Formats: sequence, C-alpha cells, structure tokens
Amino acid sequence: MSMMPWLGGRGDPFSSDLFDPFGASWPWDAARRGGEGGSGGRDEATAVARTNVDWHENEKEHIFSAEIPGVRKEDVKVEVEDGNVLKISGQKTREEEHKDDSWNRVERSFGSFMRRFRLPENAKADGIRCTMQDGVLRVVVPKDEQAHKQRNVRSIDIS
Repeated sequence: MSMMPWLGGRGDPFSSDLFDPFGASWPWDAARRGGEGGSGGRDEATAVARTNVDWHENEKEHIFSAEIPGVRKEDVKVEVEDGNVLKISGQKTREEEHKDDSWNRVERSFGSFMRRFRLPENAKADGIRCTMQDGVLRVVVPKDEQAHKQRNVRSIDIS
C-alpha cells in the first residue's frame, strides 16, 4: 500500500472522480486560475483535489478523515449512492468583501467540493456515523462480519 496522496484518476479502485493533470487543477498553473494566487476560473477538479481524505480500517470499521477547514457542518453532506459509494460533498463560501479592501494575495479555495469512494463488500452502509471537529470530518463505516464469512472462493484449474 502506498503512502503517497491520491490525486484522482481512473487507476484508483476506490474513487470514481476524474483528475485532469493537464487541466486547471495544478497549483502552479496560475494563468488558468486567473493570475498569481487568484481564484477565478477554478474548476471542480481543483476543489476535488484540495479535499484531502485519509482512509484506514481496523477489525471493526473503515474510517475516513476529510480535511475541510472553514466549512460549517451544516454545509457538508455525507451520502451513500447506489448502496456502496460513499459521497462527501459540500460548499465553502467566500468571506464578505468590503469595497475599501485591497487584496494582496488569495490562496484559500472557495466553492463546492466532492469526493466519492467505492466501499468494499464488507461495509455496512446503514450503520455509518459522522462527526466533525476542528475542520476534520470523520466518517466511520462499520464492517459487516457476515459479508466476509459469506465469500465463496473457488479455485480454477489452469489448462
């Protein structure tokens, strides 16, 4: 298992999000984002890439930890699609701008974010619990012990 952060794409069996490495989602691609430190023109891939999620598991559960600083829990949705896809989405709103303010740099991202994870067969989607503290959303998906025991594995002879 790699400890490198996942940036999206078709090679991840746990995510259905697409990541365009040549699109406007790279931080050093300032021209496409509206200039140095600008936020104009950011696409959804940028928001997806900026929502960092860790996923680990133990004997009893899968645990997702999503960094979403500055977002109120009322602005976050956790859903299960098609019975086995965990979807974390939400909206980060921009602070109110004052007419007399002049901005020197804008680095924080605003707008919608969304991540999807395909849950394994042993995930018990009806028992999901969520908490949010200090800008970290914690989603706990219990494991169904019976699902693991019911696996039917059969050997195939190679001719």
